[in-house]
Amino acid sequence: MKQSGLRGRLAGMVLAATISVLSAGPVLATDDTVTGDRGADMAIDLVVVRPLGLAATVVGAVGWVVALPFTLPTGQAGETAHQFVGRPFEYTFNRPLGDMDHCGRDAHPCGNR
Repeated sequence: MKQSGLRGRLAGMVLAATISVLSAGPVLATDDTVTGDRGADMAIDLVVVRPLGLAATVVGAVGWVVALPFTLPTGQAGETAHQFVGRPFEYTFNRPLGDMDHCGRDAHPCGNR
């Protein structure tokens, strides 16, 4: 019983930290770092943001498959795949560690390809 309560609190803390970090991004867009410390940005990215990005990619892939019957007749399957799978995949795997805004070697804004 005590262990499940601890897990719930830990999950709540991780969720709160994630929301704080993600909501702080636009506020600090003129700065090079989210937290003010490059090392802390890298640690948060590795421990919190990347796993969430991986989960978003998996959920997006499932959502894309579920949406296929609706997107194939309209010819929107490719765009849907890009939005549901491509963007989270790029944000998770094609971004320098600790950089929350730019993807790829050319440092383009994530998701704008």
